[in-house]
Amino acid sequence: MQVFKDNANRNWTISLNIGSAMSVKDRLGIDLLQPESGDPPLLTRLGTDEMLLAQVIATLLESQFELHKIDATQIYQCFDGQTFARAHESFYKELIDFFQNRGRIDRAKAVEKQMNMILAGIKAAESQLENLDVNQVVETAMTGLTSGK
Repeated sequence: MQVFKDNANRNWTISLNIGSAMSVKDRLGIDLLQPESGDPPLLTRLGTDEMLLAQVIATLLESQFELHKIDATQIYQCFDGQTFARAHESFYKELIDFFQNRGRIDRAKAVEKQMNMILAGIKAAESQLENLDVNQVVETAMTGLTSGK
């Protein structure tokens, strides 16, 4: 089980087991136990579609709504940037733990690689943006416009 705090300082526990995986499949049509399935694969979709990931995480947290006195719509209000980052990390760690404990090291490694690729992609994008010379880009664009190219 992985625990994270939301923007109201409430603790949330993400727990992946057969029952919670079945709930996600019933509600969203997503089989968390086959992360390599689909085109693109589920891991890729979860890594690139933040709204889909939020729905999956919210479904996994559903049993705690009553405890925190919120409903399904209100959970998304708790997912500010920091909270969603913590929830995202907790979700991936829980997936890795589940597959390792299940003896599916291949799937655990795939999830871990996906998590590492996301982090590496973010760092690469930050680096490119940091090194972007805005004046040079504008000058090149303007040169192209004035030269008739």
